[in-house]
Amino acid sequence: MSFPTIAHCIKSYTMIRYNYLCINEVDMINEVVSVKMPVKEKIRILKNHFEPENATGREARLSLVTGIHGDELDGQYVCYEVIRQIKAHPELLTGTVDVYPCINPLGMDMGARGIPMFDLDMNRVFPGDNNGAMAEYVAAEVVNDIIGSDLCIDVHSSNVYIKEAPQVRLNEDCADKLLPYAKIMNADFVWVYSSITVREATLAYSLNKLGVPTLVTEMGVGLRINNAYCRQLIDGIFNIMIELGIWQGERPAVKEPIMSTEGQVDFIHAEHAGLFVSALGEQMGHIKKGERIGDIISPVDGEILQEIISPADGIVFSLRENPVIYKGTLLARVYAVR
Repeated sequence: MSFPTIAHCIKSYTMIRYNYLCINEVDMINEVVSVKMPVKEKIRILKNHFEPENATGREARLSLVTGIHGDELDGQYVCYEVIRQIKAHPELLTGTVDVYPCINPLGMDMGARGIPMFDLDMNRVFPGDNNGAMAEYVAAEVVNDIIGSDLCIDVHSSNVYIKEAPQVRLNEDCADKLLPYAKIMNADFVWVYSSITVREATLAYSLNKLGVPTLVTEMGVGLRINNAYCRQLIDGIFNIMIELGIWQGERPAVKEPIMSTEGQVDFIHAEHAGLFVSALGEQMGHIKKGERIGDIISPVDGEILQEIISPADGIVFSLRENPVIYKGTLLARVYAVR
């Protein structure tokens, strides 16, 4: 598959964000929900709906959601590329695809993780309330629109502090149902969470409880687009579409992910405040027990305050990106091969 430049991605995102309706042979941009704001403005959540030319209404349906956090931009490129490829080959579409590129448009406009002014994480208000405040109302309408999908993929980037390798995260309560999809998602890593740690007000938790199988993907770092990670996930999405009978294109080559449970993941935290300097450069991946992950240094007295050492043979799949750290800051996650 060919991938255009980020400039094309931004141009496409601008069109999707501000156009109200666009109809051609296979796609239609619909307004999912709108809420009036002060000074004659309003929040509008849009989706791009695709179906085959001779749809019967019995086709499998995939929903692709991103932009819940306004500082997560990888999903914008992913949406662009999925839309571009479907529009380039509508004859290969045999099912329904709904693309929701921006659930938190206020946050996206400001580059803020949550909803500006309200200091609210959009991913803590699902499944929402049709009679609730603005965020709850929007969340409820989005959930209602997604219900009926055969599968939902909720695409996230990390925040501006931690870089994540492409991964799928699952609640162990839903693992049996979701693992077959997670394994063909072209991720480096599949992390199965304990149900004790699950935040119940997330989109994924709510949809899974409502009967819509939902995968959560994480990759990259906030306010950036990692082309390689996006392309990896895009191949995974088309692989899923082929598996669901939604797409008749050539099946992409996907990697076999590393499978994990929470007990196999080591969390490495800082013991000192200072600057974290990675010894891994831009690369995460395999590491041996005792190898350096990085150092915490003091720019005042020129000393290494803490050497960050891998506690086990394994895979580094999360790594501190912002170098300014404090005692207790998460520096890395290592999947330990025991």
